[in-house]
Amino acid sequence: MRVDLFDFELPPERIALRPVRPRDAARMLVVRGEGPFEDAGVRDLPRLLRAGDVLVFNDTRVIPARLEGLRGEARIGATLHKRIDLRRWQAFVRNSRRLREGDVIVFPQDVTATAEACHPDGSWTLAFSGEEPVEVLLERAGTMPLPPYIAGKRGTDAQDREDYQTMFATEDGAVAAPTASLHFTPELVAALDAAGIGRETLTLHVGAGTFLPVKVDDTDDHAMHSEWGRIEPEVADRLNAARAAAGRIIAVGTTSLRLLESAAGEDGVIRPFAGDTAIFITPGYRFKAIDGLMTNFHLPKSTLFMLVSALMGRERMQATYAHAVARQYRFYSYGDSSLLLP
Repeated sequence: MRVDLFDFELPPERIALRPVRPRDAARMLVVRGEGPFEDAGVRDLPRLLRAGDVLVFNDTRVIPARLEGLRGEARIGATLHKRIDLRRWQAFVRNSRRLREGDVIVFPQDVTATAEACHPDGSWTLAFSGEEPVEVLLERAGTMPLPPYIAGKRGTDAQDREDYQTMFATEDGAVAAPTASLHFTPELVAALDAAGIGRETLTLHVGAGTFLPVKVDDTDDHAMHSEWGRIEPEVADRLNAARAAAGRIIAVGTTSLRLLESAAGEDGVIRPFAGDTAIFITPGYRFKAIDGLMTNFHLPKSTLFMLVSALMGRERMQATYAHAVARQYRFYSYGDSSLLLP
């Protein structure tokens, strides 16, 4: 499909630079397969879902994966996006034309890495020196990898270490937050429990590739970056049982959705999963594992806007986003939410 079919106008002032407080005070636009839109709030989720439904969260934890360093006198910026092994990560590099294989980049706090190889997409393999785990080095020298549409408007600060992490975050490895889950608080979770709505978690380490623009004219020509994920056998069993009992599987975020769909067979059964996925969902895709999606508002012409268009229909999502702009919803990672029920 033509990528420009997924474009829309978004006034810059609609981009949220900070989250609302408390987190569950965010607004939520409810979109069903047909009928009028419902302007609600995240706190309305217990009444909008049914007893027996299951929300599926991503428990990945964002690491401070953005580094600023020097190769000689040249400034080099690196955003790690995928672990290769204990010492090596694949990274998107700013000012990469100043980098050659074998160059050593010196980051703050005595952290150094060697540029080992350049990949066809322009990213680099960085091999970190020393014996400490790379995550320990990042805690010392790195900053939170805020999306470019936020980082380009303000600096990253200490508050982002808390704001850009969900309450479910336990598994280190993401370089972007599963932002739909940022809206949840212990109070909201308690209300969902009281309403009989189930909760499950999986792990998908979100990569920085999620923010890369689609640079081709046709979706068939776009290559997705792979991300590592895991669904435990007992989680798959409980999700299949819930569906068999007429409960709906509601993915919290496109990351959870993509991993569930990667793990599901054509029969709709969700199977245990551990490995990479590069699933690219566009209109025409037949969903197998999920019955709904809670997600924030996405960028024009992005793979995520294509995904929600596949779920609800492209024209329906264009109308949804026009309504959201007109009603002054807040967009992107720190913005408001939507509940999509096809």
